[in-house]
Amino acid sequence: MAEPGLAVRRRSRPASARKRSQAPAQLHHAAASPLASKRLSPGFEEAPAEPPVRAAEGECNNDSEEDMFGDYDSFCGNDSLLAQVDDMEQVYLRDKDTDIKAAGEFMLGNPQSGSDQRKQSDFSTSASAAVHKVERDDGFQRNENDLIDNNEEPGDVILDELPSSQFLYLEEMDELSSASKNSAGTKRNDNYMNSCLDKISSPSFCHVAEQRDGNTEVCKGSRCDLSKQESLKDHLKSAMTGNAKAQTLLVSKTKQLKEAVLSKEICVARKTIESSSDDIGPFYGLPSKVKDLLRQFRGIETLYEWQHDCLTLESLQQRKNLIYSLPTSGGKTLVAEILILQELLCRQKDVLMILPYVAIVQEKVWGLSSFGVELGFLVEEYAGSKGRFPPIKRRIKKSLYIATIEKGHALVNSLIETERIDHLGLVVVDELHMLGEGSRGATLEMTLAKILYASKNTQIIGMSATLNNVGDLQKFLQADYYTNNFRPVELKEYIKIQDTIYEVDSKAENGFTFSRLLSFKYSSNLEKADPDHIIALVTEVIPKYSCLIFCPTKKNCENVASMVCKYLNKEFRAHREKEKQDLIKNLKTIGNGSICPVLKYTIPFGIAYHHSGLTNDERKSIEEAYSAGILCLLACTATLAAGVNLPARRVILRAPYVAREFLKKNQYKQMIGRAGRAGIDSAGESILIVQEKDKQLVQDLVNSPLENCYSNLLPEFTKGIQSLLLSLVGLKIAVTLEEIYSFMCCTLLGVQQQLLSKEKSLLDIIKEGVKNLIENGLLKGKISEKDHNSQSILTITQLGKATYKGSIDLAYCNALYRDLKKGLEGLVLESNLHLLYLATPYDMIYNCNPDWMIYLRQFNQLSAAEQKVADIVGVPESFITKKASGQAIRKNVDTGIINRLYLSFVLYTLLKETNVWSVSEKFNMSRGYVQSLLTSAASFASCVLHFCEELEEFWVYKALLTELTKQLTYCVKAELIPLMEVAGVLEARAKQLYNAGYKTLAHLANANPETLVKMIEHLSRRQAKQIVSSAKMLLSEKAEALQEEVDELLRMPTDIPGAC
Repeated sequence: MAEPGLAVRRRSRPASARKRSQAPAQLHHAAASPLASKRLSPGFEEAPAEPPVRAAEGECNNDSEEDMFGDYDSFCGNDSLLAQVDDMEQVYLRDKDTDIKAAGEFMLGNPQSGSDQRKQSDFSTSASAAVHKVERDDGFQRNENDLIDNNEEPGDVILDELPSSQFLYLEEMDELSSASKNSAGTKRNDNYMNSCLDKISSPSFCHVAEQRDGNTEVCKGSRCDLSKQESLKDHLKSAMTGNAKAQTLLVSKTKQLKEAVLSKEICVARKTIESSSDDIGPFYGLPSKVKDLLRQFRGIETLYEWQHDCLTLESLQQRKNLIYSLPTSGGKTLVAEILILQELLCRQKDVLMILPYVAIVQEKVWGLSSFGVELGFLVEEYAGSKGRFPPIKRRIKKSLYIATIEKGHALVNSLIETERIDHLGLVVVDELHMLGEGSRGATLEMTLAKILYASKNTQIIGMSATLNNVGDLQKFLQADYYTNNFRPVELKEYIKIQDTIYEVDSKAENGFTFSRLLSFKYSSNLEKADPDHIIALVTEVIPKYSCLIFCPTKKNCENVASMVCKYLNKEFRAHREKEKQDLIKNLKTIGNGSICPVLKYTIPFGIAYHHSGLTNDERKSIEEAYSAGILCLLACTATLAAGVNLPARRVILRAPYVAREFLKKNQYKQMIGRAGRAGIDSAGESILIVQEKDKQLVQDLVNSPLENCYSNLLPEFTKGIQSLLLSLVGLKIAVTLEEIYSFMCCTLLGVQQQLLSKEKSLLDIIKEGVKNLIENGLLKGKISEKDHNSQSILTITQLGKATYKGSIDLAYCNALYRDLKKGLEGLVLESNLHLLYLATPYDMIYNCNPDWMIYLRQFNQLSAAEQKVADIVGVPESFITKKASGQAIRKNVDTGIINRLYLSFVLYTLLKETNVWSVSEKFNMSRGYVQSLLTSAASFASCVLHFCEELEEFWVYKALLTELTKQLTYCVKAELIPLMEVAGVLEARAKQLYNAGYKTLAHLANANPETLVKMIEHLSRRQAKQIVSSAKMLLSEKAEALQEEVDELLRMPTDIPGAC
């Protein structure tokens, strides 16, 4: 309904209740019906029963029309509306002469008599009383915490079944009643009756008197022919009949009521937040529906005490930046999500959430899409090749951008460039400690520094489980700090040396106290196979509880999984046997009939490995099986600790190493933080297996503080400070040395500049970087060696602009430009091989070692035109042939070009076959590496596209790279791409959905989750709901984007020549 105050839910009634009795005695019974009694306003006198003559007159009406209204014509008491109208009409006819006389008195300014006022207001009072009662009842419903239940008694909601025509009539009666009270003595009874008639139905009804320019004249000569004139009752019934027959929109009243409640609570919350009141509304300034959704989607009934304390911090109420730190599994993310919802719903601002890995971004998009669909905001993915720059400016809905570190940086650049950075109300950074980790840390630092400098209204929230030098981070982010040691499940740390287990105890002299000896009996053969007693440690918990074993390398993961299965009892195979067989079938489907021999052997025991050698589909299937308890043990690498959330009862660290490097404290904390599952386990355990030679190092490890977080702008020169300097000038944030220095002092590097060597100051480093950019043709300007306060303005070249907008590593930008320029001389378009060569990432070519026999075989399978590509890029056939036959080669060929062409062969084969398994076998590569190459190529192709968009000479590449990027992103047959655009739907699932008849995004968005569960194998109810929610979100996002284009086309220009 248009008016929220009149939003009343309508319930269906039995057919018998819809019809009135045709008997006069029933139609005009003196006593009110129970429903009518309930509708009677307090203090409203019951009208007397109508005379029998009235009933007889009423029986002359058309029965079918009368039945359409059922028992809805009674607005109050036991009087029908139509009966009251008849009464008023009769009184009017009897007293018309008196009325005319009264009209003459009104002209002279005489006040209306009390009896006349009562007649005029009698009917309007009865009508308005009903309206007021509806409003009171509706207000009562809105104050309830839970939405109205469908099982309420009929009497719970007053007037819940009134037709819309009667609601409109009530509103008009109420308005007219108010007007008559405010202007008593100025209008006549006839005027009021005629205005009612005009508004309800009959423009032809005779006016007895009318006002013109303050002079009221009585139509003395006009007399209505009452024999020809329809009665007011007939007019009213005619109008109500037409309204009843009119087609109405099939919109659920319950849904309208829910939306009205949600809208009202959001408005209240918004006002509350703006006023910074202590009363923060039903759920931390959010509508109570958010609490219901957390219960429905996450199973969260109440917040932890620390979460409440954090959300009610004075700093958050004042919109200050905040860093908060808690142990892993403490519930940090929920606090961030509540703050995000506050920003989107209450403050109506966009939000950016930065996460470290693509997999986590996809998981978060998958998880928050359901909230977006229910609460009316958009969730947009910025990872890999996905994301628009700049993002679409939405008309109504606000957007939550969920991005990787790199994509988040590009997004912020585009918002600054289009002067929309103030539209970003909140930036949330997960794993803030990554500021200190290589090139990705440098990129994150640049992003946050730009936000702080360019927007004073954007709030920054950073969270991490492993922070130490918080003071530097607080100074950099201008933030308050909150910390707590809370863990929902107690964590007990142990180390194992030989067959003895020690508990980590900071109070003990050497940091350890004796706990127990292993009681597992080992045979001599088992002792040789398992000297670290891994089998003894895992059999104490599996299969009843879950266990993770962190291994130093990928190969070690597979070996440990196989070894454990070799010595397990066969009883382990019986645990959830059917579900494990289903998992094997699913993995075979993913591999088009192929499955890893190790997984085929270990899964029947409930054991698997998890590392980057798995394809995306395989990894997702294994994670889901582990979360469901089908798998009880995963042998994994350290990447799992920083990736998706897979907790366990016991975590075992196979050795204190990651690859060949000794474990860092931050890594150790991340791994052991996976121990203990909230709501499932009463305690979590971590056991670090230590060799005697490493005992002292481990002792230092467990007792040492966390590593400090240092700026990586300098160590990562081309991806760090040079990239930052280039974008500062390009975005016009700082265009002189003085402005650049002022900006750099606000970075983490600026905060920590006391750590720089004495030989070079921060200003010296800036000047060196700017000079280098000018020499490489990326900037233009002059730098004086002596003048430290030079006001010389720097400008960016087109190549420089293309480099920073394409997020191209400065180490490769000139090589990319040369390759693209050379490609224009003879671009081979017979196939996409030449384009794939240009889209192959530079940073992967140095880890490639070609198999020359495979190289020659693949080259020979190319067409003549495709073989020409090798010649164009600089790898002649003779060179490949000689390398394959082992002959000496005198001519030097660039190794980078050789390797890049080989990788482009891999991508070319992959796009043709769309099967990672078969391609990995052809090129003798791990399927995980092939998957990684594909993902990197898709991302790099997107970067090259943005690079070309800024250089007019490369216009030809734009359309070609747009299509290539799409192919690399999904690497499936064209018909599956619409399904794979949905978050969480990978190739295997897309094939299942397509074969089941769900062939478009619209099919998925309108699917019934229960039907999906029945039709799609190995799909849980939770997954089905999330797929539908994600599809709805994507569909809504695309519809909004199209509407934006429409609005932009129809928007009137403000600079029309000759316009006033």
